[in-house]
Order: sequence, then structure tokens, then C-alpha cells
Amino acid sequence: QQPVAGDLRRISAALKMITDMERIGDQADDIAEIILSRGDRLLTADGTLRAMARAAIRMVSESVDAYVRQDVALAERVIASDDEVDEDFERIKRRLIDGISSGTEDGESVLDLVMIAKYYERIADHATNIAEWVEFSVTGVHKTEIT
Repeated sequence: QQPVAGDLRRISAALKMITDMERIGDQADDIAEIILSRGDRLLTADGTLRAMARAAIRMVSESVDAYVRQDVALAERVIASDDEVDEDFERIKRRLIDGISSGTEDGESVLDLVMIAKYYERIADHATNIAEWVEFSVTGVHKTEIT
């Protein structure tokens, strides 16, 4: 039996998603490395970073679930939630810059926290890419093709 266009789109999307999943794994490894090397000093991170981490992890889980179920509505929700994670990153960055300016934050901790926040922001971006490939898999149109 010959594959139809939908089958080929699903395979093509899966191959593209693998790259994003690999990058998510790399960034998770980088986060773990920072946390393991810094220990308790980073465990006092503010609630925004924790919320950002939860949102990024949820986005990854939901984007994969959307692919498995071929659920465009769920994929669209993942894509829409990326803006919240981006805003969280900007809030964290501003707070840490203010902390350095006022002398309440040490440079090494700030750098580590900014890196962790950026890794979570990138994880959310990769989850968004996966969700966009879900849309392509189902509809045949990739977001970059929409004008």
C-alpha cells in the first residue's frame, strides 16, 4: 500500500521534531549541570523562574501529546503559551539586573539564573516548534508558509 500525503507529512514532521527534542534534552542537561555545580545557592530562585520552568515542561509534554493525538487545538494552545514564557524571561532578567545594580545579587548567581531562565525559554521555543510541526502534520501548512 502506497503512503498518502498525510502519512508523508506525519513522517516529515516527526523527523523535524526529533531535532527539537534533541535540543530540549541538551538544554535540560545544561540546566542540571548548573544546578548540580551550584547546589543550594540557586534553590532560592523566585517564583517566576519556577513558574517558567513548569510552563516550559508542560509545553513540551503537551506538544508531544498533540502530535500523538494529532490535536491541532492543543498544538495551538502550546504555541499561544510561548508568549507567557517569553514575558517571564524578560521579568526575570530585569529583576536580576536590578539586583546587580542595587548590590543585592552577586554576579555569579545572576549569571547562572539568567542562563537557566534562557534555557527554559529556549525549551519553550522548541516545544512551540514541535506544536507547529503538529499543525503541519495535520493541515499540510507550516506556520512559516502562512503570510
